[in-house]
Amino acid sequence: MATRLDMAIGHQFHTNHFQRTLAKWNRARLGPGMPDTDWRGGMDREVQMLRLEGAFIDELRAEVADLAASAPGDADGFVRWFAALADDGPGQNHPLFGWLADSATDGQMRWFLTQEAAGEAGFDDLVALTQVKMPPGPKLELAENYWDEMGRGQMRGVHGLLLGELATAMAITPDIDATVWESLALANAMTAMATTRRHAWLSIGALGVVELTAPWRCTHVSAGLKRLGHGQRARLYYDLHAHIDIKHSAGWNAHVLHPLVAEDPARARPIAEGALIRMVCAARCFDRYAALLEGGAEAA
Repeated sequence: MATRLDMAIGHQFHTNHFQRTLAKWNRARLGPGMPDTDWRGGMDREVQMLRLEGAFIDELRAEVADLAASAPGDADGFVRWFAALADDGPGQNHPLFGWLADSATDGQMRWFLTQEAAGEAGFDDLVALTQVKMPPGPKLELAENYWDEMGRGQMRGVHGLLLGELATAMAITPDIDATVWESLALANAMTAMATTRRHAWLSIGALGVVELTAPWRCTHVSAGLKRLGHGQRARLYYDLHAHIDIKHSAGWNAHVLHPLVAEDPARARPIAEGALIRMVCAARCFDRYAALLEGGAEAA
């Protein structure tokens, strides 16, 4: 008998139920555990979830296939194509961010950040998972990126902890069950690409496009926080990414994308797919956030 999750196959991934179920499964399976003599009992569930996750990524790949097909197969051309996504890729220059910078109330900003924090997949972990068995040159660039995410060895500079400090300062509590499915779908897609080795090249593209596009968005969010009176420490997560990701993006293009495609032009297509999947999922988030905020959404 088909379960409710089985019914998700066939263009029904855009639901709260599916994305929340996948998000909770990801949280449980990626967290540290203890040895369990009954581990066989959960294998059927794991296989079912992996099958559904795979179908979800297949659908996203099909959605971006036409755009990805335009990516050049030569390394120089591919890097130019990739860099141009900052100007004309899906979701870029979305008016939501100008509004957050100039007009959002504190309650509206807090609602936005609650959604963003609940959908955060953990960039440091995604980079660490993606770099496994990568060629040495790209691996070194990913390692540099990871080291920055970890505050270059200083606890007060760990990016994930800075996001947590912001959540505390804004008195927000991320909750999967209160998060729109679009935000969860973005995190679920990023996690699927990083944890599944057949999607490793997709993850390279997805992570690279985060570095490419984050500075513009982070600059606007930080401006909104400053306008609303939030101090420098509270804004530090966004201020850091507004600047450091410019360096990361340049390094990613030169030391990850270019050598990987130069070594094997067949990698260009899946790298492009991963970048576009990230952007399409993010664009859906921005549209949904804007619609709900226009409709009166705000944190209590």
